[in-house]
Amino acid sequence: MGLFDRLKAGLQKTQAKLAHEIKRIITRSPRLTGSSIEELEAALIGADFGAKVTAEIIAAVRKAYETQGSAGIDVFSVAASELERILTLPSADLVKQPAGLTVVSIVGVNGTGKTTTTAKLAHLLHSRGQSAMLAACDTFRAAAIEQLKLWGERLKVPVIAGAYGADAAAVGHDAVSAALSRKADYLFVDTAGRLHTKSNLMKELQKLHRVIGRQLDGAPHETLLVLDATTGMNALNQAREFNKTVPLTGLVVTKLDGTSKGGMVVAIQRELGVPVKFIGVGEQPDDLQVFNAREFARALFAA
Repeated sequence: MGLFDRLKAGLQKTQAKLAHEIKRIITRSPRLTGSSIEELEAALIGADFGAKVTAEIIAAVRKAYETQGSAGIDVFSVAASELERILTLPSADLVKQPAGLTVVSIVGVNGTGKTTTTAKLAHLLHSRGQSAMLAACDTFRAAAIEQLKLWGERLKVPVIAGAYGADAAAVGHDAVSAALSRKADYLFVDTAGRLHTKSNLMKELQKLHRVIGRQLDGAPHETLLVLDATTGMNALNQAREFNKTVPLTGLVVTKLDGTSKGGMVVAIQRELGVPVKFIGVGEQPDDLQVFNAREFARALFAA
């Protein structure tokens, strides 16, 4: 199965619901009426596109009807083109330092799939012929260190870890030292899940980043927030608060294959201006994909 087909399959729940609603609305009447506009808006809002993105897609559909008339208008194509325009931002892939180690911090609330994402990112880099290491800086969650070590063994990626209850910043310091000494291309830092509303936990995350930054200038070079797509627009509040605490460079959206609200990807990127860099559409290591605006838009609005 090709990347586009896997993406389309992963977005099937969102796509199927959208396609059903849009076809129902546009086949009932050849004209774009006030009533059909309201129903289109409701369908897009229901998929968690958010008010801003919904308004932009509706405006594009209106313009197409006004300039071309109802004959031959493909609402799916118009919506996909507008969505691609909205989503297209630079820096869709991981940054890479011109020389030496690149440190990537993986952050988010509990249960979003940070540890799995950390391992899958390392796997992706290995598939590109680059070396990666993992830092087990979640020293609080039961079995978090063992989980990352198991992934490391499975994917043949070295893991730097401390004891449970150890200072995460100290583990991060040691991991950067080890990655530098081994001349690794990337170090992925698996941080503890924390509620964005708990200021003390957010301060611990800031401390971890400060220590890493003292060890290696500019580190972490990327801070990726992992979001669970099944939480819908609740993820927007998480993104806002994390971005205030540790400025985010990108988003990773997981579990898109388990939700009919895949539009939240678009709403969050639009509001924060932080690019979606990777999306997860399954449980296998290869199911974490580099985000592609055009393919995402086409898969979401496949008729």
